Amino acid sequence: MNAPARKIIHCDCDCFYAAVEMRDNPALREVPLAVGGQPGQRGVVATCNYEARRYGIHSAMATAQALKLCPELVVIPPAMEKYRIASRQILAIYGDYTDLIEPLSLDEAYLDVSDSPHCKGSATLIAQEIRKRIFATVGITASAGVAPNKFVAKIASDWNKPDGLCLVRPDEVDAFVAALPVKKLHGVGKVTAAKLNNLGAHTCADLRNWTMLELQHHFGSFGTRLHDLCRGIDNRAVCNERERKSVSVEETYTPDVPDLPACIALLPELFDNLNARIARAGARKSVQKLFVKLKFSDFHQTTVECVGTAPHVGQYAKLMETGYARGKQPVRLLGVGVRLGEAENLEQLSLFADADV
Repeated sequence: MNAPARKIIHCDCDCFYAAVEMRDNPALREVPLAVGGQPGQRGVVATCNYEARRYGIHSAMATAQALKLCPELVVIPPAMEKYRIASRQILAIYGDYTDLIEPLSLDEAYLDVSDSPHCKGSATLIAQEIRKRIFATVGITASAGVAPNKFVAKIASDWNKPDGLCLVRPDEVDAFVAALPVKKLHGVGKVTAAKLNNLGAHTCADLRNWTMLELQHHFGSFGTRLHDLCRGIDNRAVCNERERKSVSVEETYTPDVPDLPACIALLPELFDNLNARIARAGARKSVQKLFVKLKFSDFHQTTVECVGTAPHVGQYAKLMETGYARGKQPVRLLGVGVRLGEAENLEQLSLFADADV
């Protein structure tokens, strides 16, 4: 006898940072609005409202490019503490319905309500009630997807945005997923989507014609995941403790850092900031690798790493030298970090939504 299907809700606030700003300043509701960095400082868009999206603006786009698309765009800096307060209010609402909450960012989370006694056990009614409470309490709208697994729930939450809800019942999963473009699959970015399209797979139905061995041949271990996802199979549990895999700091420089000696000269400050962040995370005992990241003036990016259990400025200098040799041109971004081994049960919240950029 098959186990009962899970009841998963993926809840995602609509243009979260921008929505909070429009809530606090109604004059911003009717104008194209972006929250992010200023163009003169190589800023990027953290999020934008739907007025701005009509111009093709999206998260992680350079602010300078956004202003070219929409010269009248209003750009305001992020007010992170204000957004964190709103996020805590939203998490408190989720907690009234289930303990199984997996935040993905300040404004997005999975909820497993399979055993929730609320709303007569109806995940759809719970999602509707949560959305109403978010609007009443926080003053912004949220969209939700309801499905038997995380993958389908996340796709569904985007289906009727903004301020929408989409239910995909267990017997509807197969047809729902079959029609999806392959670019909608979790983990498929622009490069992989283009490769799949070139191989003749444009939808999940197309991809189902391939055996697992064929997918593994073209995509390695990710082929197994593709084989399952294109069939709507996702057995991941909603996990309210996430393992932190790395701790890092990075800085974008204006103007570009001209050469390797100038990069090395900036290393002590980065190193000190990294050590402080490792201490705050309590991750010192879990360090297994050291790495540096460089982004050159032509936006080419490289990462160099080595085995190591303790950050050492001299080792970072050697890694930076190796990385710089790969580009040998001015550098716009430098980063240093550590990769962790043991589970730290620490949550890392991203600034951007899952944008395929």
